Amino acid sequence: NWCNQLNWAARGYATATMDARGQGGKSTDPGGVTGPTREGHIIRGLTDALNGQPEKLYYRNVFLDTAMLARVVSSFDEIDGNRLGAHGGSQGGAFALACAALADIKRITPVHPFLSDYQRVWEMDLASGAYAELKSFFRQFDPRHEQQQEIFETLGYIDIQHLMPRVKAQVLLATGLADAICPPSTVFAAYNKITSPKETVIYPDYAHEELPEFGDMLWDFMGGL
Repeated sequence: NWCNQLNWAARGYATATMDARGQGGKSTDPGGVTGPTREGHIIRGLTDALNGQPEKLYYRNVFLDTAMLARVVSSFDEIDGNRLGAHGGSQGGAFALACAALADIKRITPVHPFLSDYQRVWEMDLASGAYAELKSFFRQFDPRHEQQQEIFETLGYIDIQHLMPRVKAQVLLATGLADAICPPSTVFAAYNKITSPKETVIYPDYAHEELPEFGDMLWDFMGGL
């Protein structure tokens, strides 16, 4: 909803929102299917990746989409390409972090970022909801877990924690310690690998939900661009 971006326009900021390919918006996934998909994005392309083609992983290409968006935005005459910021929550939080790893982003504000430390999610027995496809993949294609190590190593191509040493942006990250969808330990698996200036805002009693007052903190933080 573009109405949610009007506050940035009122502040004099240009804003762009990425439509993740194939997830129900106008952007289709050119990877061999048409129309939207509701789930299965983590494991899409995993069989090809296990056979030596990690470039077929869905999220690998979506991460590259974030960098392409940043470069396209930077090309506009009205945009100062040296003052770009990125924000997102959950999947969008992962995208903000990936974008900062792959493009020249100055400030990012990820909120309970998704797509980090899949093996930790599995070990905590939290492969449900957004991560349920991991269990489905094992049940269907590796019921005795003979390839478990190889599978998690291959998912490392789309695990944001491995991109974090590339981040040069200043980071303000928020998360809730009661989050069972993007567990705090997976969030910190990524956060702890960031070497640029960073700060966390912790909500001990909050789960995967709106975090009160963080919107104002985000607003002030992005004012430094």
